[in-house]
Amino acid sequence: MTVKRILIVEDEAGLRQIIQFSLEAVAGWEVLTAASGKEGLMIAEAEQPDGILLDVMMPDMDGDETFKRLQNNPTTKDIPTIFLTSKASVSEQQELLDLGVAGAIAKPIKPRDLVEKICKILHWQA
Repeated sequence: MTVKRILIVEDEAGLRQIIQFSLEAVAGWEVLTAASGKEGLMIAEAEQPDGILLDVMMPDMDGDETFKRLQNNPTTKDIPTIFLTSKASVSEQQELLDLGVAGAIAKPIKPRDLVEKICKILHWQA
């Protein structure tokens, strides 16, 4: 079984580290991190992760714009992307799903639940 590689694009350093540690400790995945949409685009293109966790609300380039740029790049358009959002309502999450992402996960979330949701959305074995 190959180890999954996942890219976290999150501007909040503390949260980025918590998510990284959670995915490494609970799932044993290799985790790449980016502090901005621009950095995330470069890492996604260079590293070709198996999936991307993308924060919706970021300065400069938000999650929507970052996702659109991922989709417009032939090298990154097929990487499944999951939005991380503080938007908890079903209608708000549906708006995000309508953009074409693989799924949306509401923050905050427990580490084990995060891994389970990612696996469910991306159809990975837990």
